[in-house]
Amino acid sequence: MANSTRPRVIGFNHVALEVGDIEQALAFYGRIFDFQLRGKSKTMAFIDLGDQFIALQAGRKQAADDGRHVGLVVDDKEAARAALEAAGVETIDGPFLDFRDPWGNRIEIVGYDNIQFTKAPNVLRGMGLTQLTKNESAKKELADKGMAAS
Repeated sequence: MANSTRPRVIGFNHVALEVGDIEQALAFYGRIFDFQLRGKSKTMAFIDLGDQFIALQAGRKQAADDGRHVGLVVDDKEAARAALEAAGVETIDGPFLDFRDPWGNRIEIVGYDNIQFTKAPNVLRGMGLTQLTKNESAKKELADKGMAAS
């Protein structure tokens, strides 16, 4: 809703996940995903997502997430499924590819090809991901909003 007195939310810069230990969290997520660190300290680590990032912060104290989750977009959802299985990570029953990390953060894996979320061509190029495409459903969703690729 456009309103000159309020700012418009236009995206996410980062998501912060609380974990028990930074090194253990990096090892856990490294068994599942190929990623680059943006930076790290004893209590924080920053996983680069091109123009966005995930902040891992030591100190999780709350119970495991149920409905609350973070949807991570991957270039290959089936490779993520295989990596989860190889790492011995149990997925959550349901229509999506969800799992909880050892600290209770619920993560949903989403394939880039299947959703309207789109990285700008220059960001994809910088990430070395120039071959990613969208399926027809995602293309229609984008076109319906006037956001189809030119």
